[in-house]
Amino acid sequence: MKAIIKSLIFFLSLMFLSSSAFSSVTEPPAQMSETSKQCATCHKKNNNGIVQQWGDSKHHRAKVGCYECHAADPGDKDAFLHGKKGDKKLISIIVSPRDCANCHAHEVKQTEDSHHAKAGRILGSLDNLLAEVVEGNSGFVTEGFPDGNSAAAVNGCWQCHGSQVKVLEDGALDPATWPNTGIGRINPDGSEGACTACHSRHSFSVEQARAPETCGKCHMGPDHPHIEIYNESKHGIQYASQKGQLGMDKSKWVPGEDYYTAPTCSTCHMGATKDQDVTHDVGMRISWNNRPPVSIRPEVSDKKMGLPGQHVDWETRRDNMQDVCSACHSEDYIENFYAQYDGLVNLYNEKFAKPGIKLMKAAKPLMKPVKFSNKIDFIWFEIWHHEGRRARHGAAMMGPDITHWHGTYEVAKHFYAKFIPELEYLVEKGMRSTSEKKQASAALLQATIDEVLNSDNHKWYLGKMSAKQQEIRKKATADFKAQFEK
Repeated sequence: MKAIIKSLIFFLSLMFLSSSAFSSVTEPPAQMSETSKQCATCHKKNNNGIVQQWGDSKHHRAKVGCYECHAADPGDKDAFLHGKKGDKKLISIIVSPRDCANCHAHEVKQTEDSHHAKAGRILGSLDNLLAEVVEGNSGFVTEGFPDGNSAAAVNGCWQCHGSQVKVLEDGALDPATWPNTGIGRINPDGSEGACTACHSRHSFSVEQARAPETCGKCHMGPDHPHIEIYNESKHGIQYASQKGQLGMDKSKWVPGEDYYTAPTCSTCHMGATKDQDVTHDVGMRISWNNRPPVSIRPEVSDKKMGLPGQHVDWETRRDNMQDVCSACHSEDYIENFYAQYDGLVNLYNEKFAKPGIKLMKAAKPLMKPVKFSNKIDFIWFEIWHHEGRRARHGAAMMGPDITHWHGTYEVAKHFYAKFIPELEYLVEKGMRSTSEKKQASAALLQATIDEVLNSDNHKWYLGKMSAKQQEIRKKATADFKAQFEK
């Protein structure tokens, strides 16, 4: 039933929502299905808001109703009977990407191939260890999780990254995992992702998906403050002051043709240009992956995750993004911006990230074995995970204050004022140990500290700045003063 309904009605009707994938379709259904009419009539009494949202949507105009999206097969894990006595229909609450793919196959495939759809894999990561254990406990007990869950993870991490939705024996959805619109939600049918993370039900507005505020639900905060960076940037300033001129509800939305005032997140990472189609793989225009401690090229991370993007090199992705930039900027402007961005990423990688990893490896034998039971675990984690990411993302999106004061300044401050002193404390403690193994590890850590601090990037800390560097600094200061003395 479900497959027949969705393959026939959906395929015809959603031409309005995905014209590139269904350009050969010419006639939408002439009438709304009787079942969907019944759904709307009943839900007007108790859930009128969602009926009105649907009524304003392109789905409604294309005669696609409740049942066409929510119809279920008997074998579906989350299927249940719903409706009036004697006329119940088998439905499911969750409309998964697999359901949407009946009409939006191209868009869903792109999403499945992206990091967005894989965001739920954080459930086994270092980040989630913090929410599950360090911050939380197993006190949130539900039927599906009799041994408990951490409320910090359920209400925090899972709401952006996605839960693994668990269906109970009676067909209800476990409250630890639902409601949830996390972008990488793992659905009962096995699909990954949640289209409603960006296209909130039941209006499924393209205008909403194009708005930076939508992305800001998850892309914000100390470790990935993209919405804050955007708001600070010239792009964000233009959007805030002139967003009424962007026509974000238009079907065709090409920068330089349909609007020119300001880009949004969608413009740069997903939107069509005169030479590119819309993409739902948000990684296809990113030339650095700034999530890890050391920035890597996106095809490297895609290979680790087994994604098709492993075959698309960073130069191609950068060309894709530069194509977007060219709608408003000159070639020289674009090239110079990327030179600045690469310079910041390389500075962070070489001066702080790689030496930091080397020092942490040398310190490990002197640390307590449990992750985050050491003060230095938190210091290093925040240097790369919070401050280092902020610096790199700030440069990527032209947010100078976050790049500097909330980024590289805090990286440097904590590297020199917290990280190095804590390493030196571990050396001192190890040297006092009666264990020869600890003493040897302490000696190795001290040698590593000395090696790092005596490198060109860190000599200043020891008062060993070279005469050449001192002269460069002196000349720069003199030149700066001279320009105001004319």
